[in-house]
Amino acid sequence: MNDSRRQQMLDPTTVQVLLADLQTHIVPLGRTNEPTALRRAAGSLATICELLDLPVTLSTAPGPDVIAELDRFGAPLVRTGPACWDDPATRAAITDQHRRTLVLGGVTSEIVVLHTALDALAAGFDVQVVADVCGGLSDRTEQAAYRQIEAAGGRITSVPSLASDMVRDFTTPTGRTTIETLVAAAH
Repeated sequence: MNDSRRQQMLDPTTVQVLLADLQTHIVPLGRTNEPTALRRAAGSLATICELLDLPVTLSTAPGPDVIAELDRFGAPLVRTGPACWDDPATRAAITDQHRRTLVLGGVTSEIVVLHTALDALAAGFDVQVVADVCGGLSDRTEQAAYRQIEAAGGRITSVPSLASDMVRDFTTPTGRTTIETLVAAAH
């Protein structure tokens, strides 16, 4: 591997994760990602976060609890608006981590993901949206939201791409568990 590629790898110590509105009553509202697939991807991301010691912040709209795959991260921060960044407690939870790469997923892509991504980008964060942990209202509107995020400097990725950008050796114990997690989520 050449040195320029090494410099582009994501350093897990600079990464944190924000998951928004992944709640039992909201996940089915996404029409672009089947709820079972979204939940499987969220569970895979949760395992990767634990393996790599990535901080996870959960943000929810008022209502029932987060999906079971995220229970391990404790109580979510409840907000009342469309952007996590507008909620002082959520914004503080993110900025207090001092990790400049924000990985973001949630339902819906056109509302909470879009507005939160744009706000975080404006605040100087590098934002990566994990598409397989998102759900949009329609393909057309979700793609429009992703284009806005990319135009503002964000990146659209997936859990496997993100994980393999941080874990480059699948022969280590962490690498083996990472690849096993990704393969299991694909089935």
